[in-house]
Amino acid sequence: MNFRFTLLLLLFALGGYSQEDKLYKIRTVAFYNFENLFDTENDTLIFDDDRTPEGKDNWTLERYNKKVDHLSRVLSEIGLNTSKTSPDIIGICEVESRKVIEDVIHHPNLISRDYGIVHYDSPDERGIDVALLYKKSVFLPTSSASHRLLLINDDDERNYTRDQLIVGGLLDNEQFYFMVNHWPSRSGGEARSKPNRMAAAKLSKRIIDSVQRLDTDAKIISMGDFNDDPTNDSFKKILKTKGKANKLDSLGLYNPMEKLYKKGIGSLAYRDKWNLFDQIFFTQNLLQPKERLYKFWKAKVFNAPYLITKKGQYKGYPKRTYAGGSYTGGYSDHFPVYIYLIKPVMDKPPTE
Repeated sequence: MNFRFTLLLLLFALGGYSQEDKLYKIRTVAFYNFENLFDTENDTLIFDDDRTPEGKDNWTLERYNKKVDHLSRVLSEIGLNTSKTSPDIIGICEVESRKVIEDVIHHPNLISRDYGIVHYDSPDERGIDVALLYKKSVFLPTSSASHRLLLINDDDERNYTRDQLIVGGLLDNEQFYFMVNHWPSRSGGEARSKPNRMAAAKLSKRIIDSVQRLDTDAKIISMGDFNDDPTNDSFKKILKTKGKANKLDSLGLYNPMEKLYKKGIGSLAYRDKWNLFDQIFFTQNLLQPKERLYKFWKAKVFNAPYLITKKGQYKGYPKRTYAGGSYTGGYSDHFPVYIYLIKPVMDKPPTE
């Protein structure tokens, strides 16, 4: 890749920045729900029976390999038009194990990108986890932790769900913290399940607050499938995210997805209604950073044509692996989301 050429292309795209003044480095941060990436083996400790060759889904090695091929292709193309490469940081969810993640990043579509993995097994009843992928040439992890969400159901029993992951490290020698979430679903209805997501939001808030207590200028980027939209109470009342930069205080959280959502842009569809459950939000210091540090540029949903169902009942929806109980050989029931970070790397050389 011609790095200088990539930067020049970015300059033209930025519009408000003059090519004569500065060149910019760009990094892409993405999130993708893998929609039940299970291997084909039956694990007696989790509810994965459907995703086995003998199970309801008839989950064969051929189908598994096709899904790995699909997912690796998607990851390789997110943000490609601008960055000319795959994302530098990727949060993922709905993966059964580290092994299935390794199969994705070692696929020919991605092997040359040399991704590392941060993954913990969580207590989710279905055995699905979250994880962070990172280009080893770009990001150096220095800390990580998996935080447990304790939920009690109506029968006063533990409701086992996904952990929340936080990874600290150096992105091009700049300290960042990346959080990966997969909040409780809307099973049983939005209202009935709302307390679980409010509890998840409170846990996220505690994690963010704990980092900011140690460093008020910490750069934190949180991403995930939140099973809530940007305007739901979990975001507006607990995390207190803002969709407008001028509403932020020094420790505030900016959610660029709010603007997309209000424009009708979504990452998944249900009963002909679009939701933007997949989101990336971050601390306000990524809007106006100090000189020569990364700043937020823009947020997008990756909805390439091949990811969209072309006909039938679910026309226009994300092309998923199973639909209506039948195997459709798609990608995921969610579109990926991503943001660009940019920073100036070269001022205009002085003229002689």
